Amino acid sequence: MRHEKARCGGLFRWLRAPPQFAALTLCLLAGAAAAQDYEREARWATDTLATLIEGQAVRIEQNNGHRFLALYTRAKAPRGAAIIAHGRGWGPDVDLYGELRGRLADAGWSTLSIQLPVLQGTGKLGDYVDTFPDARERFALAVDWLRERGYANVAIVSHSLGATMANHYLIRTSDRKVGAWVFISILNGLEDMFRIQIPVLDIYAERDWDVIITGADERRRQIARVPGSEQLMIPGAPHFFDGKREELTRVIVRFLDRAFAPR
Repeated sequence: MRHEKARCGGLFRWLRAPPQFAALTLCLLAGAAAAQDYEREARWATDTLATLIEGQAVRIEQNNGHRFLALYTRAKAPRGAAIIAHGRGWGPDVDLYGELRGRLADAGWSTLSIQLPVLQGTGKLGDYVDTFPDARERFALAVDWLRERGYANVAIVSHSLGATMANHYLIRTSDRKVGAWVFISILNGLEDMFRIQIPVLDIYAERDWDVIITGADERRRQIARVPGSEQLMIPGAPHFFDGKREELTRVIVRFLDRAFAPR
């Protein structure tokens, strides 16, 4: 337990540190981080495809030759597309993420739910820091995949550790291909929010994890500097928004429609 707190503390300090210190922390943590478990990822993909009902399964190839799974669900007369990014230890069609990708498509926003890097089942939160560069590449490839299919309005809708990974991607990309970002129950705050110049929606649950609730005031102050951004708390909801997903979808769609409204 003490080791886990130390690892997570390093991750959280890194998320709030200046770039030069963040890089140092990343290097220190990387030495102890576990390697990605591609076999486990492959097993999850097999299980996902065996039960897939809605949407199209696609494989997107990375520079190292690895092809990760993504689930594409096209909306009727889509107003844009959202990349769905799951939390730690999950997949693109599991629980909240499978429901979100379908609900958003039904509401007019096509979705591409992507598999993010996974570690062995014993992998701790801090271990995932070493996978952030790989996650960044997956986000970039997913954005390009959607743009190549004619989507001018591309957003990211991310939850928990997936939101932290999206943060890492957005502050390290120089293009403006992503026009809005929804982060849901992001872990322990934002990194370098001043670098993000697109509207963001910060959603968290009334019964969320303590670290997410206690960081809400600081996140609100950071996003207040970005025009068109807002923070919302979903009353009565837990971390995975059980029983509140219709409301969650509604506030996401309202935000995306406003963020991409013709100027």
